[in-house]
Amino acid sequence: MTTNPIPDISLNDGNTIPQLGFGVFQITPRDTVQAVRTALETGYRHIDTAQMYGNEAEVGQAVRTAGLARDEVFVTSKLSNAAHWPDDARAAFESTLDALKFDYLDLFLIHWPLPTRYDGDFVTTWRTLEEFRRDGRARSIGVSNFQVPHLERLLAEARVVPAVNQVEVHPYFGNEEVRAYGHRHQILTQAWSPIAQGRVLDDPTVIDVAEQVGRTPAQVVLRWHIQRGDIVFPKSTTPKRIEENLRIFDFELDDTAMERITGLDKGEPGRQGAHPDTFDYLPA
Repeated sequence: MTTNPIPDISLNDGNTIPQLGFGVFQITPRDTVQAVRTALETGYRHIDTAQMYGNEAEVGQAVRTAGLARDEVFVTSKLSNAAHWPDDARAAFESTLDALKFDYLDLFLIHWPLPTRYDGDFVTTWRTLEEFRRDGRARSIGVSNFQVPHLERLLAEARVVPAVNQVEVHPYFGNEEVRAYGHRHQILTQAWSPIAQGRVLDDPTVIDVAEQVGRTPAQVVLRWHIQRGDIVFPKSTTPKRIEENLRIFDFELDDTAMERITGLDKGEPGRQGAHPDTFDYLPA
């Protein structure tokens, strides 16, 4: 097991979170245990899953059998879109803890705001997450895919400011308005799809920067995220890639390289995932 080089950064509730994590989106349950075990053995201490990923049980198994104390691994999960009503959210949270076989989660998120569902009432859903924080079963709570108006409404109507907002961010879609709002209100940005599902790795600018610093395009893009202050959790099932993604703390990008990568932002046309204002998927 390697020495862990990943910095912890402070959340607005006094807890800390490893800035680099390991994501399991679209990893099949069959492959999840080995992938997470490999990540933990390589030095990762932050795992990001969700109810809708269908692999919480396997994440829990990997953490429990990795030879690490529970408090050495930061685990995030997210509320299913099918469970926003308070009683449903309470039952869903219980099922997450049961699947993971944990007494608590380090971080629990509302996965999508779903403003066109549930009478547009994500505030009541958020207040239910506040219950989990009060009783200690969720050490921190946050949101995912929230736009600025969604965040403004939460801050106006709820008691607890989200610790994080997990949103699509990559060089082609910097999501700067949401990031800036989060920064002003001490809501950390977590970047999902950090390399745009690989699309930015063939970009001539990224390749050129990578050649200049003697790193891979993926390492350069992940380093760009880290230097911007975002939390990032790349996904891979390949041991070599898992290890490569961790080796981003022994070099820095200079201001020119950072500006070149930031300059790739296409604005809204660069968004590759669903738009949070209209996304309304409910799992069966």
